[in-house]
Amino acid sequence: IYTWMPASIQNGAPDGLSLSYQGTVISGQFLSYEGTLTATDGPAVGLTSTDMGVTEDSAPVGESLQLLGVGTSYEDFAWQMPAASTQGNVNNSQSFGGSLDPEPTNYPTAFNAIANELSINLSWTDAIGAQLPRAYLIQGVKPGVTATAPVDGVPVAEDLDWSDGIATINVNYGVEAAVFSTLLGSMEYSFYIYPYTNAGANIDYKTDGTVPVATATTVNATVISFEDFATGLGVWIPYNVLGEQVWIGSSYGGITFAKMSGYAGVAFANEDWLISPQMDLDLYEDINFSFSTAANYSGPALQLYYSQDYDGAGDPNDFTWIEITDQADWSGLSFLWVESGDVSLDAYASSSFYLAYKFTSTDIESATWEVTNCLVMGVLKTGIQQNDVVDLVVYPNPASNQVTVLADEDAQVMIINLMGQTVKTVPVVKGANPIALTDLTNGMYLVKIDYKNGTTAVNRLMVK
Repeated sequence: IYTWMPASIQNGAPDGLSLSYQGTVISGQFLSYEGTLTATDGPAVGLTSTDMGVTEDSAPVGESLQLLGVGTSYEDFAWQMPAASTQGNVNNSQSFGGSLDPEPTNYPTAFNAIANELSINLSWTDAIGAQLPRAYLIQGVKPGVTATAPVDGVPVAEDLDWSDGIATINVNYGVEAAVFSTLLGSMEYSFYIYPYTNAGANIDYKTDGTVPVATATTVNATVISFEDFATGLGVWIPYNVLGEQVWIGSSYGGITFAKMSGYAGVAFANEDWLISPQMDLDLYEDINFSFSTAANYSGPALQLYYSQDYDGAGDPNDFTWIEITDQADWSGLSFLWVESGDVSLDAYASSSFYLAYKFTSTDIESATWEVTNCLVMGVLKTGIQQNDVVDLVVYPNPASNQVTVLADEDAQVMIINLMGQTVKTVPVVKGANPIALTDLTNGMYLVKIDYKNGTTAVNRLMVK
């Protein structure tokens, strides 16, 4: 079973793919057509492809390039021009024999979990024995949730939605590492690892004996805002001041990012901003901003700014922006991804806060900049941390269509998303108050109650 990531195939020559087993490219199976290429990522990194010698130019729907021939070894087959496609099945005139692998003999050893802020890094030593695994299923669970062992013949797909308290990923044999990111703060997560052989209806999990488990607790922090540009520019807003080129969402090698270049055949003068959503940072302390950049070609450097008076829509040049570019690490050339490090925002926190990247180019030169994993996180200030709340009860939690808030007296309840934006304000009375949630998207929120005597309490709410 081979997995193909659509974003890995580019529109234009040459195109290529590699077949690998347990992280190693199968000999002679880094293939391309319409020329050769050198891989810059993945198992084939550093290798040069072999041109199939055939091309597919406007082939009719229902046809594809195929490896055809008669025989029992790879050398008996050759790549042919488009033929009737057999999606989901073997190529025309081909069949496979052989036998299934038995269940893996052993579990991996030295399974460890180490928290890194709001991420948890997992590592292990691959299983050994008569039958090695093809891969591993890793199941993460939140407190109070029971791990469920997988069942033979029922593959478990990757699922990073924690709303049901469980997340799963599959990791190939030989990798010996995985990471779960953008987790909740101050929470202990447990992880179980199941080796398996085969795939599809023949998948065979090892679940007997003692399943390795590793636990780790994330730091006392909350994700205030996160954007990896997996869906275009996401919640960040582009503003074009000068030039026809604009910020766009893009991807390469499985990484999604925001991209800006002033080059379109020749360099053009540009000024383009990419601006975060408004954030209320007054609720937090120990606030840090981090991101990753990749750049290439000569031209003005990308700049980083913050504003406390931007209106969220107008020309950024009409408002006050303070540059903090020198507080981050940046990419150089060759599209090498560089992590920014933590940029402290404590000194600038306000109830109306924006971050922005400013791109400029000239009609002489233009660099290309890519940005991703824009993460703002902080610690809820003393007095509003979840463990300190005794006079604010919300149930059920998680909730779907409606949540009930218990109030000690008449007050006002605000529901705030993790970007610090108030998305709902509701007056409440002493006792139980049902609040509709049907107009909210799934995710984590803060429920804040303000009493008339000036006291405030906050609790977290998961909407699913």
